[in-house]
Amino acid sequence: MDTGLTVLVGIVIFVGIVGIVVPILPGAILSLAAILVWALLDRSATAWIVLAAAVVLIGASQVVKYVVPERRLRDSGVPRRSMIVGVLLGIVGFFVIPVVGMFVGFPLGVYLSEAQRLRTHAEAWTSTKHALKATGLSILIEFIGTSLAAAVWLIAVLFLV
Repeated sequence: MDTGLTVLVGIVIFVGIVGIVVPILPGAILSLAAILVWALLDRSATAWIVLAAAVVLIGASQVVKYVVPERRLRDSGVPRRSMIVGVLLGIVGFFVIPVVGMFVGFPLGVYLSEAQRLRTHAEAWTSTKHALKATGLSILIEFIGTSLAAAVWLIAVLFLV
């Protein structure tokens, strides 16, 4: 396979990983799509094995990133409704305040929903901190899964193909 195309695939994988941390792009999907394109162009057995490993790693991280934080939120008493309000306000914030609006809107939405539900600042703030920790954990899980898939791809490119 052409070196230029391999470098381009690597750049797209990297942009996907950045998109996980700065959630503007669908990072894991972008990285997986880049590995898929690489496998389709390379057509070697190694490429298909790398693609299969990437699907497993990214797929597992997509499942775990919802299951583990959801369980922690449920255990801490934060209702799903507050998370939905946070996400909706985060989306609005994304368009109202470019770049940082999502990071302002999400916690504000969770806090407002929890303040309405719990009626005290202290309890609402505690719930908001639980929601932020769960969101951070979700991002970390997706980041690890996609980074592992990228590492498998990089090892294959450097040493096997």
